[in-house]
Amino acid sequence: ALLPTQAVSGSKGSKDNATRSKREEVPMEVWSMCGGLPLAIVTMAGHVACNPNKSKDEWLKDCKSLFPELGKVKGKDGGKKRTQEEVGKIVSHCYNDMPAEIKTCSLYLSIFSKGHRISRKRLTRRWIAEGFVSEKQGLTVEDVAETYFNHLIRRKIILPVDHSSNGKVKYCIVHDMVLEHIVAKASEENFITVVGGNWLMPPPSSKVRRLSLQGTDSKRAKDIEKMNLSHVRSLTMFGSLNNQLSSHSFKFGIVQVLDLEGCMGFKQHHTTEICKMLLLKYLSLRATDIKSLPDRIGKLVNLETLDIRETNVLELPKEVCQLEQLVNILGGNKRTRKALKLPGELNKKKKMKGLRILSGIEITAGSVDLHHLTELRKLAIYKLVTMGDDSSFEELRSSIEYLGGYSLHTLIIGDESSKFINSLDDLSSPPIFLIALELSGKMVKLPRWIRQLSALNKLTLPITALRTDNLRQLSDLEELFSLTFSFTAQNYDAETLTILSENKLHSRGQIKVPEAGFKSLKLLRFSAPLLPLLSFPKKAMPELERLELRFNLLEGLFGVENLEKLKEVHLTLDDKTRQAVTKKIAGEMENAAKKTKAKAPRIILETVIHSN
Repeated sequence: ALLPTQAVSGSKGSKDNATRSKREEVPMEVWSMCGGLPLAIVTMAGHVACNPNKSKDEWLKDCKSLFPELGKVKGKDGGKKRTQEEVGKIVSHCYNDMPAEIKTCSLYLSIFSKGHRISRKRLTRRWIAEGFVSEKQGLTVEDVAETYFNHLIRRKIILPVDHSSNGKVKYCIVHDMVLEHIVAKASEENFITVVGGNWLMPPPSSKVRRLSLQGTDSKRAKDIEKMNLSHVRSLTMFGSLNNQLSSHSFKFGIVQVLDLEGCMGFKQHHTTEICKMLLLKYLSLRATDIKSLPDRIGKLVNLETLDIRETNVLELPKEVCQLEQLVNILGGNKRTRKALKLPGELNKKKKMKGLRILSGIEITAGSVDLHHLTELRKLAIYKLVTMGDDSSFEELRSSIEYLGGYSLHTLIIGDESSKFINSLDDLSSPPIFLIALELSGKMVKLPRWIRQLSALNKLTLPITALRTDNLRQLSDLEELFSLTFSFTAQNYDAETLTILSENKLHSRGQIKVPEAGFKSLKLLRFSAPLLPLLSFPKKAMPELERLELRFNLLEGLFGVENLEKLKEVHLTLDDKTRQAVTKKIAGEMENAAKKTKAKAPRIILETVIHSN
């Protein structure tokens, strides 16, 4: 549990300084009424953090309205343990204080079951599809949705459980008691109807507007059959399709959001019925066992998000190009780099001009022209299919150069042959607005223009680019938060080993981090079977908090004690037989850090066991 002073600090730096004087006005009665219970303290801390201008008298008035007895018997009530009902009153008070649009977004959390890890992007995209978020003061709907999400984090309504390498929250959860309160509110307002899972909710007294099926038995399935489902606008299912809805009831004509992520049991009639949902805006079939998309998907003319990641759908039908409202196409598999083929009609007819995310795709040389996608914010190419000619990707290179002058913020390119990523050095006009860049293949020399990416926050490069001179070049990127050097199984061979050996020769047999630069870097990650000797001199990476090393063999690591703000070192071993060696490295690292630091970084060991 956080102490009150810690829990209130929802932001860092100047924001904390600006509000500190106000926070000092928060009387101890506010914390006393929480009865020392962690949930009550944390929830109230979020409430305090979002009301920095509230006076002491106003806080005392809140305390009196919640618990009139507080303070009557001084010194006793402050130590009283609160009952579940009393903690519920505190949670309810904090919830009621939120702005109306944030309340609406928080009610939506009841769609997910108890303990479910909720993806930030999944949640915010659904808010947008439901119409809960609109553009404000020049911000896009995506940016406004991020603001709402961060507000809920600050309120402690949702709790982060995992972060992306760029520092953003990737997954969150909702405390059971907070979720119980939200589910009750959602039921009371007929906002969402939850069937199954951990909640026993009364059947809806009127039309069902949003339906969340969290696993049902035969009795509950019969209850669903009795419901008036003709007005369902949002349908979410967890588990198996066949156990929850019979074939004739999978018909929701006015559904706008259909989320079947992780559901198994896909049949032909399911895809047939989905293609009849003509008002559909958001369709997630992620991690289902669907094998292909029917041609009839072209009828979903209102569709904005199509998520088919981690499925066996390897190619989009040409009819997808009829979907002029599409904003997000999410395909392929990030872990295996299985990619999604685009239809040739995308190139010929210059369709889907409103696309903002095109992720997980495969591009064949000369087949795709993306110049017309001027709204594109993210382009993730998992696979490039060459045609033998070095100039065969000239159209793609030209597209990246052109889109880089518009909205392109994230660029990911996987290139097994490495010819294309090495040709990016020739760009005459680099994508200077990039926030995230990932290049995968065999690259030794960095693009000359990389130093111009002043907004770059996250950078992922192949392990072959790990050279002292390259690190020196990257050290000037003042906004860089996360830096990763990694490899893919396809490109780690004798040639890669040779490149790594040659890289060390440039700096006397070691990879040396520059003494200055990397002013904002928080995360440094290396991932390769063989990691060369790494050296951190004094004043290197002054803000680094987390160092991740994944390897079979590590040649050496010097100067960890010089990383003054280092908090965690993650050592992941890909070879169980060398576990003793890894523990020795961890011990040496910890001892070195203790010599110069009051508090040594936490060393976390992990062994990956590969199945045959």
